[in-house]
Amino acid sequence: MLYAFFIAALIFIDQAVKYLVRTKMPLYSSLPLIPHVVELTHVRNTGAAFSIFSEHTWILAAVSAVVAVLIAAALLKKTVSHRFGVASLSLVLAGALGNLIDRVCLGYVTDMFNLLFMRFAVFNVADICVVAGGISTCVYLLFFYEKWEKKPMTEQSDDQQSDADG
Repeated sequence: MLYAFFIAALIFIDQAVKYLVRTKMPLYSSLPLIPHVVELTHVRNTGAAFSIFSEHTWILAAVSAVVAVLIAAALLKKTVSHRFGVASLSLVLAGALGNLIDRVCLGYVTDMFNLLFMRFAVFNVADICVVAGGISTCVYLLFFYEKWEKKPMTEQSDDQQSDADG
């Protein structure tokens, strides 16, 4: 259940930063955060990354809701039990829920982090969670899932024996 607190904390941080940006910065204004590296820029995004699917907030909200339900079900069913896998899925879930809250309540997502050293989409804390969680989930599933989620050999032998007896 520790992952539920982790998810709640990330959603709280995401929503708090978005709230502060919406209430303290005029739309489209910018403030330096780390000079020449990143600035806070208040923008509204009705689409996904790089504004793809712009003005289709309801589609993105539906996709976010489905992803959130599937990940929550996987976590509750303990499909993944190793803490790296659970943390990875929790990051994705927190990010999906953070942006879903914006889409449902506001009709857009508040973005604020603008990288100055490269051309990139303005993003938010939830986006960071989705990307970091997505990458770590892929790494986990590709390289560690089979090794870390296997039943011990004695349990497998018992299961195979009971299947043969049954």
